[in-house]
Amino acid sequence: MKPSLDWLLVFVPITLALRYTQPEAQTWIFLSACLAILPLAGWLGHATEHLAAHTGEGLGGLLNATFGNAAELIIALAALQKGMHDVVKASLTGSIIGNVLLVLGASITAGGIKFKSQQFQPVAARSQATMLTLAAIALVMPAAFHHMVQGPARIRENDLSLAISVVLLATYALSLLFTLHTHKQLFGGEGGAEAEWSMGKAIGVLAFVTVLIAWMSEILVGSVEHAAHSIGMTSAFVGVIVVATIGNAAEHTTAIMAARKNRMDLSLGIAVGSSVQIAVFVAPLLVLASYFIGPAPMNLVFTPPEVLAVALAVIISGQICGDGESNWMEGVQLLAVYMILAMVFYFLPEVVHAP
Repeated sequence: MKPSLDWLLVFVPITLALRYTQPEAQTWIFLSACLAILPLAGWLGHATEHLAAHTGEGLGGLLNATFGNAAELIIALAALQKGMHDVVKASLTGSIIGNVLLVLGASITAGGIKFKSQQFQPVAARSQATMLTLAAIALVMPAAFHHMVQGPARIRENDLSLAISVVLLATYALSLLFTLHTHKQLFGGEGGAEAEWSMGKAIGVLAFVTVLIAWMSEILVGSVEHAAHSIGMTSAFVGVIVVATIGNAAEHTTAIMAARKNRMDLSLGIAVGSSVQIAVFVAPLLVLASYFIGPAPMNLVFTPPEVLAVALAVIISGQICGDGESNWMEGVQLLAVYMILAMVFYFLPEVVHAP
């Protein structure tokens, strides 16, 4: 269960060489950048797991989710600066469904193969599931507003998105107070593993790897649209499935290994907590950032397929997380839903977001 992806680090210099010597080879640059990010994201998760050993299980899940989402945030900011709002929204959608379906599904399956049944804190899990439901509501309402309101009134969409973003950020800040202070006993789990790295080493590796991921992500975003059309994939599929899967590599690595060690509180905190962070913190933060970087402000009006995908992912993950117990079949069910959604986005024709 511990295959090394370190050999893929060779694609870091390969990507740089292609980018600066063969800038017209967009497809090869895109593929090389994707392969380069995989081992870097793995090191990101590896370092945060060591850092989590110094902080305990509850904060450890938040740290893994936070640093694991660094790749998605960097990719989104790079795309936002270029005005690629469709790619940003697709990558956000992909990160949310990828974490609660693919990462959590793979973790529950991997852990369930080793242990017949695994337990976790049901109150903490339901709290995270409720936060995801809040996120789904925040995505549904701007889309509903867009389809209910016609004509000049649509210019208020940006104002609505900005207001909702402020509410989401405030709620996320209060959720941190809830999980890390007033009710931290619900999110503690069984405690962190023994620390093998010093905190300084873990933070140093995190900083270095994050810089490399930022570099690779900027190159990846610059080549994604051209590569998508040349390979025959839509921008929606690349954003929702391909780019999001690459960005979720860190969560995959750490969450699966935690589940194999029967640390389901940590695994759940990484997978579901990461989706919560993307939906309730990263998405509204990008809306605010779009007023300062990029050619125009971004709103929260996602396409109907994206909204539906998030809503369905939230529903099934909430059902599985509600009883405080998991088995391998529940993991398979989550993976099946993810594969169905991936096929829908693959066969879906290009969808143009509303202005």
